[in-house]
Amino acid sequence: MRASHADRDRVVELLRVAAGDGRLTAEELDDRLEVALTARTYSELAVLTTDLPAAPLPAGHAGQVTGMAQDAGKELVRIDCGSGAAKRQGQWLVPQRMEINVASGSVKLDLTRAVISSPTLQLDIDVHSGSLLLVTRPGIVVDTDDVAVRSGSVGVKAHRRHDAPVVLRVQVSGKVASGSFKARPPRRTFLQWLLRRPLQYA
Repeated sequence: MRASHADRDRVVELLRVAAGDGRLTAEELDDRLEVALTARTYSELAVLTTDLPAAPLPAGHAGQVTGMAQDAGKELVRIDCGSGAAKRQGQWLVPQRMEINVASGSVKLDLTRAVISSPTLQLDIDVHSGSLLLVTRPGIVVDTDDVAVRSGSVGVKAHRRHDAPVVLRVQVSGKVASGSFKARPPRRTFLQWLLRRPLQYA
């Protein structure tokens, strides 16, 4: 959904108050203000305030900003992939629902640094001969009980850290024909494997 001038102004005010409280450095404030002033959608604005409390804003404004973030999280995101490749990675905003159709291509959803705005993600999939990969981090639980599989494959690899608090439950439904759906932690780089260092998450 498109953001208005008033929406941008509310987020700018929230960022300035947060900087005044010491929650943001001057450099972080400048970077976020630049994004806020040029943002076109609620999703772009919501990412800027997910790690900040809304309380410091004057009465009425805090609720509006919080509501904006919730609306952004309710957006339905559709990905249609033919024979190419589609990716979501970095600090992208995870919606509450996604519909993903894969023909013979590949789709990768990397959640290791994603901004989670809702405790659940409903993932509706239709995978033909292509592949869908979900890269997870500790605290993300993936449920594939509602996926119908023909000649393809569905697999979920859990993290070694079982004590992490649950931050997101991914409910997967739909069908996999001759393609594949996989959910797994990120793979170590060769250097990380040599040094035996733990993976770092945002």
